[in-house]
Amino acid sequence: MNLSPTQYDTLVKRASPKSKSKKTIIQSFLIGGAICTVGQLLRSLFLSLDISQTHTATLVAASLIALSALLTGLGIYDNIAKHAGAGTLVPITGFANAVVSPALEFKSEGFILGVGAKIFIIAGPVIAYGTIASVIYGVIYWLFTAAF
Repeated sequence: MNLSPTQYDTLVKRASPKSKSKKTIIQSFLIGGAICTVGQLLRSLFLSLDISQTHTATLVAASLIALSALLTGLGIYDNIAKHAGAGTLVPITGFANAVVSPALEFKSEGFILGVGAKIFIIAGPVIAYGTIASVIYGVIYWLFTAAF
């Protein structure tokens, strides 16, 4: 079968499912906003307990990570992500999900070769390149502040 680019494009458009981008954008916005609202509620709670702002920020991040890991372990987070798309990937909870998911997938292979070896399979490159980028940024920042 010899198809022209136009004919091929027509076949692809016919075979591809219709995008529901308006619906998914709204769901992503609402669920991502709900995650951020939970973070804000946690912040308000910790501040009401007379915890310093610095410690509050750390506690909020740690709480959201722990909650995301728990929901991933229970299989709830993936169901939320099916509807929210990027709304669950952008906040810190998406990173926690990326760490926990491979660990759960390979837990049948044991704690060492399964969980331990696979836990950072997705998040590892993010951690590595994030660390490298922060060092480069820090050096550049130091050079500019020391020179001026």
